[in-house]
Amino acid sequence: MIFGRNRNVRHEQVALPEQLKDERDRLVEARPAPAAEGDRGPFDVEAAPSGRPSVDLGALRVPAVQGMQLRLDVEDATQRIVAVTVTLERSALQIQAFSAPRAAGVWDDLRAEIKEALVGTPGAQVQEQSGGFGPEVLTRIPATLPDGSPGWNVARFVGVDGPRWFVRGVFHGEAAYLPDAARALEDVFAGVVVVRGDAPLPPRELLPLRPPADAQPVRRRPRPQAAGEPDVHAHRPDDAPETGAETLPKRGPEITEIR
Repeated sequence: MIFGRNRNVRHEQVALPEQLKDERDRLVEARPAPAAEGDRGPFDVEAAPSGRPSVDLGALRVPAVQGMQLRLDVEDATQRIVAVTVTLERSALQIQAFSAPRAAGVWDDLRAEIKEALVGTPGAQVQEQSGGFGPEVLTRIPATLPDGSPGWNVARFVGVDGPRWFVRGVFHGEAAYLPDAARALEDVFAGVVVVRGDAPLPPRELLPLRPPADAQPVRRRPRPQAAGEPDVHAHRPDDAPETGAETLPKRGPEITEIR
């Protein structure tokens, strides 16, 4: 799968020009500087620290955090698992792992592709900024909420190049624009371990994911959003997150909450 080209897997974000920004936008720009190299992951399996509980998904090992919900996202056309989504409170983080060339990373090129993909979207805005994992991309796309009022689909893309692999994380909900709300999911992303394997793969090939050995996957029918339940996709321009259009892959096998 080519980054950002799968029509069933849509992850996009936008940012406002200076004259239209509010305090939340300025908080995003005040994100902490990147940590020193080697202080945080994602890690290659050969260099990963030991002792932290994790969920083994094949090419990815995701830290197990109390209260998180973990979902495996399935591509309709192929029925393969294309991503893992971790939800905590009013935020979500989608993680994907890809093969990469031995001599060069792909994140620099991918950031440019994300921006290019939004050029033709009316009202879409995108900005590049520095964050805890290095350069990242913040986007916001106009959306219409179920009640007809205007809102936004907000997302923040981060990427890490490793030895012959690349990991992309997409933050949705409050973690996309509030540093305090993002910390728990950023810690999850920083603790991810990548198991690349030795098989030759073309650049940007999805690394294979699988359900945990002891999981009992179920497919749940779409349901109306419960009163007070957070939505992590669409937002009102100047208000808390509200129900909005789905921007993550469709719901697939789901693992129960980790306590």
